[in-house]
Amino acid sequence: MRRRIEELERAFGDPCDSANPLGQAALVEADRRNELPAAGERALDAADFGSEFVPVALGGRLDRADVLARVLRPVFRRDVGLGFGYGITSLFAASAVWAAGTEQQRDRTARILLGGGRLSIVHHNLAHGNAMWQGELVARRTRNGYVLNGRKDAVLNAERSAAYVVYARTDAGRGPRSHSVLLLDARERPPAGLRVLPRQLTTGMRGCRFAGLELADCHLPADSVVGRPGDGTELALRTFPLNRALVSSVVLGAGDTALRSAVAAVTAEGAKGAGKRQRQVLAGVFADLLWCDAMATVVLRSLHVLPDSAHLGAAAVKYLVPDLVREDLEELGTVLGASDSHRESGLSYVHKLLRDLPAAGLGHLGTAACQAVLLPQLPWLARNSWGVAEEPPQSLFRAGPSMPPLEMGRLAVAGGTDFLAASLNGALPRLGGDAGEAEPYRGVLVRLTEALITELELLRQKFGAMSASDRAVLARPEVCALADRYAHVAAAGAVLGFWTRQNGTDPFLADPAWPALALSRLGGRLGLKLPALPPDCVDRVFGEVVARYRSGRAYDLNAGLLAGSGGIGRGR
Repeated sequence: MRRRIEELERAFGDPCDSANPLGQAALVEADRRNELPAAGERALDAADFGSEFVPVALGGRLDRADVLARVLRPVFRRDVGLGFGYGITSLFAASAVWAAGTEQQRDRTARILLGGGRLSIVHHNLAHGNAMWQGELVARRTRNGYVLNGRKDAVLNAERSAAYVVYARTDAGRGPRSHSVLLLDARERPPAGLRVLPRQLTTGMRGCRFAGLELADCHLPADSVVGRPGDGTELALRTFPLNRALVSSVVLGAGDTALRSAVAAVTAEGAKGAGKRQRQVLAGVFADLLWCDAMATVVLRSLHVLPDSAHLGAAAVKYLVPDLVREDLEELGTVLGASDSHRESGLSYVHKLLRDLPAAGLGHLGTAACQAVLLPQLPWLARNSWGVAEEPPQSLFRAGPSMPPLEMGRLAVAGGTDFLAASLNGALPRLGGDAGEAEPYRGVLVRLTEALITELELLRQKFGAMSASDRAVLARPEVCALADRYAHVAAAGAVLGFWTRQNGTDPFLADPAWPALALSRLGGRLGLKLPALPPDCVDRVFGEVVARYRSGRAYDLNAGLLAGSGGIGRGR
């Protein structure tokens, strides 16, 4: 894994190098032309990148979800549009096949991706969705298979894909079995009746090629169905946890590069240096990236370890992280705007990211979809899991060299336990009580944890009094606000679960300064009454921000070497 990541970093080069054909300036210029960077696509072709999305059993490299996220980050660290346009959506399409496809379907799909081809996913219709979700395809059963009709206005890579995974209506009713998944193979030539419409330009991820699909009496054989007829909704729900957790993890690569640009601006020769306000912003964004990484990593590992419960954590992390990264980018923009050095290239790149991230996170639609998963389950969890469930396995926080296999078909769509809330409740005994003045950080962490546990208890009381079947109550704005509060509390469970299991190998990750700052920022977003942080807390975290910049290491939990800034490619 490390070798694959370092090879990608070396191929993409230093993002801050103005002469790099895959640097920030070149990426912004390609975005202005509404193109993906050609050099980036060539680099991914050379790396056989499609194999990252194919399970090992089928000849690919996909083994662990958390490892996949780390391999994807070098791409997303440069260009969110390239990450989506080249590959990750192929995985989202293939996930239904990996979960329920026949041996022949899995083999055909694997061969497409291993050969450098792409897949497109054709979503089912949502009345209030964006262009990707509007429009519907209807499949009518015939004696020999299906006849597909309808139109979708925005399908990513519609003109470049070798196959389409189609969520089509196969039943006129509105029940849970109204849709089926069909695999439409177009490797040799498009089936008769399928027409790709002209490209549609988008506000975000401008280089991605979206186009409409129109199908008129398109005949598909009976073996095109993935799983059973009527499985469409269930397969979508089973595959969403991987998609949600993966997106939440990889977009942190974009936040990494934006933070690096801001640090470069304030530490450049001739710059005034970082004032108090700038140190607070840079340290705070770094702490945010760390807690986001902790939460996303724990949820990705839960796909292997707790497949019956992963769906809840996946919805919570996707609900929080893309919007949080966007907010942090806006804060970093204030640092770049106040600096003479790197201002133009850094700000242009941040503005590009601010356009790209809503498209990557599906904007309001993504938030609403995650709320729709959380809200019906929180009343049940309040009564049956919070304060009752045992702490999750240690392997969520300190994964060993191997984990149970990722089996998409085992992922549940409801039920299970809340492992993030259980981690929060279990953290307090491990902190060892208030250590007082002798250990100010330990005492602050105890009080922060107590405040967040108290918030969870309030949520338990409020949700415990609700009925999961009362949709009118669950749809109220004040209840949606409670779901928002729950997601922040769940994030704290990931942070504490990760930090309290540190073995001291990495001195900074074992330092209590970063979890104290991360939890304080989480609690601050909830408006909780919190203890003051130790006076040196921000400076300790900021010191690591600068140290990682100078040594060319990533702003995440792994602190891997990056291209440029003293990292990969300099004297190596």
